[in-house]
Amino acid sequence: MGPTFLCELGLFFLCTLLCSGHAQDAVLTVEPSSTIFIGETVSFKCDMKEGKHTDWEYKIIMDGRELFNSNTNKDLRLKVASTAQSGKYSCSAHRKSSQNTKNSNTVSVTVKAGKPRATLTPGSTIISVGGSVTLTCSVGSSADWKYEWFRRDQNTEVQIRTDDQQNRVIRVSEGGIYHCRGRRGNPDYYTDKSDDVTIEKTISNKVVVKGRPSWPQILSSETISLTCEVQEGGETTEWEYRWRGPKQTTQWTHNNYWIFNVSESSSGDYMCKSRRRDDSYSSTEWSEAFNLSVSNAVLTVEPSSTIFIGETVSFKCEVKEGKHTDWEYKIIMDGRELFNSSTNKGLRLKVASTAQSGKYSCSAHRKSSQNTKNSNTVSVTVKAGKPRATLTPGSTIIPVGGSVTLTCSVGSSAGWKYEWFRRDPNTDVKIRTDDQQNRVIRVSEGGIYRCRGRRGNPDYYTDKSDDVTIEITFSNKVVVKGRPSWPQIFSG
Repeated sequence: MGPTFLCELGLFFLCTLLCSGHAQDAVLTVEPSSTIFIGETVSFKCDMKEGKHTDWEYKIIMDGRELFNSNTNKDLRLKVASTAQSGKYSCSAHRKSSQNTKNSNTVSVTVKAGKPRATLTPGSTIISVGGSVTLTCSVGSSADWKYEWFRRDQNTEVQIRTDDQQNRVIRVSEGGIYHCRGRRGNPDYYTDKSDDVTIEKTISNKVVVKGRPSWPQILSSETISLTCEVQEGGETTEWEYRWRGPKQTTQWTHNNYWIFNVSESSSGDYMCKSRRRDDSYSSTEWSEAFNLSVSNAVLTVEPSSTIFIGETVSFKCEVKEGKHTDWEYKIIMDGRELFNSSTNKGLRLKVASTAQSGKYSCSAHRKSSQNTKNSNTVSVTVKAGKPRATLTPGSTIIPVGGSVTLTCSVGSSAGWKYEWFRRDPNTDVKIRTDDQQNRVIRVSEGGIYRCRGRRGNPDYYTDKSDDVTIEITFSNKVVVKGRPSWPQIFSG
């Protein structure tokens, strides 16, 4: 079977090998990559199975032109100086004694101008409490880079990771400003550093926004003062504060308050966060939203929007009247006028039925100018039956020299003050009653405790809570002795 017959069968590639005597069993490798940059050092290596023979001649070929010829070296190392060195590279090995030539594969090499810049991609820019985030460094579509990582804070910049691993992805649990760069080749070739990425660490302290005046509904043109309070031990640390409102986010400031005159456009959610002054990259989470609603008239309901049959509820309509006195006030329930007065802004009534539940609002009408100001809407819920207070002890055993906490509550309704009672075998006394919302007290005496809620004008009382018995531990010691004195004893 001759070469011509094989060609006629269409096996052109096999025919070429048999006819020419050239086999493509040499391999050209290009390091560090087939995509390289001006200034890098590139290595071409021609690998083949020489066996024991040493009379080989090696050639590196670029675009069909011989670039390198050696009787001893299989590889060529050169520093790339121009994009003109892009091209198709191959190699061949020629054995002079047998005239045997081995040709390699072809590698397309691309040379790019300019130094590449690393890119840093964070999985997140916020580290949750006790957690970490991933950072990923990359250099375009080129390969074989190792990465160096850097972190700085307000005091220092340090190299945090540099090793011989391709540590493209790392995890960090510290806040700060991070960047990275790529490194490869021999000698080392470095990319430009990536852009900075700021990572913030969330600390466990809680913050809360409080407003003065304390109700969220406020009249247009009034002044409100919002205060950001750090809880859970924050009082021993110097803090900075940042505010976020419906229209802006402030810069960090040493002031924990934000004072401004409101308009109807000021309505929305207000939040704050805090960070330690000595650590710019660790901060609390944003607080829960303080919702501010601004209008030209404000309806307030006291003592609460959840009330019980038998309580007295007060509705008050507030407006900015200026010097004018010709205003007419209305209290409206579910769209029906409930109260109308030219002199009184408010209505007080004793609740008699759950049918008084509904949506309440008010309006103020100036007769001389026909100007009307409408208020917010308050959903009022009336519940049947008298509520019962609930007493919850932190513990029912007072340790020697210590105390325990007692907590009184009345469902989900608000505005209660609490009265506390204690009895022992001799007395039953009221131990606390004041005008504070003393929902939690500490006691250091044993006895039977109970509490009840009080609110409104005139006073409305809940039923007393169930009794809770608190025992006090005193310092005397007791010991058990047996007769006979040994612990092992015969049956009977």
